Amino acid sequence: MSDSPPPDERAQTGEWSGGWWDDLRTATLFLTRLPIARDLPAPEGALARAMRVFPLVGLAIGLFGAAVYAVAHGLGLPATLSALVSVGAIIALTGALHEDGLADMADGFGAGGGRERKLAIMRDSRTGVYGALALILSVAARIAALAALPAPVAAAALIAAHAISRAALPAAMWRETLARDDGLAVAAGRPRREAVLWSVGLGAAIALVALGPATGVVALAAAAAAAYAVLRLARRQIGGITGDVLGGVQQAAEIAVLLVVAARA
Repeated sequence: MSDSPPPDERAQTGEWSGGWWDDLRTATLFLTRLPIARDLPAPEGALARAMRVFPLVGLAIGLFGAAVYAVAHGLGLPATLSALVSVGAIIALTGALHEDGLADMADGFGAGGGRERKLAIMRDSRTGVYGALALILSVAARIAALAALPAPVAAAALIAAHAISRAALPAAMWRETLARDDGLAVAAGRPRREAVLWSVGLGAAIALVALGPATGVVALAAAAAAAYAVLRLARRQIGGITGDVLGGVQQAAEIAVLLVVAARA
């Protein structure tokens, strides 16, 4: 048994300050597979508050993907293989968190039937035909978009896409109704308006710096439209969102940004 004090006592003694650094650790632990603060349980509501820094973690993920792409390109790999290595490395870093959600969402929505049946299929850990096709299309779209870009532009696109797509998650959780009373989305908690504003502001700022004002504005609009389309579909299919739907939101927003940059390059 650990001798460490419980989360509430840690908050009182300063071991868990609840500031930006703790939010970054919480968000990084949730969004990646990096072993950060795994020995420090977060107090209740910590993840909902930490959503304000989701775009900063997205920025780090994008920088990691850009570095991998640069190394692969520098070793002489063709653009398509460099993009494949970069996308694969990012998936490994994030533990395929959002890809798993996309696949489950596609299986549930594609299967037909009533709301309860769709929710049951989404909870099933097995991947069906619709989920497999969604994953293939998602990975192929990202690789194709990156391969069509010069290396410096591909790096900027990765940074913007991952920051913007993570910024979409708190906004979706704050705005939408939950489709079930348990699961990841419920456990995460609903973020406050302040956290959402910080998240959207940081995501937008990162995108505008990385892509420039003209392309950045179009990319932001495309990401918002893609995320809204997924959320509207979820409302019609199951009456709200789940953790799997949030995975679909992230994937749709990321792909939208990459496609915009590829189209305008």
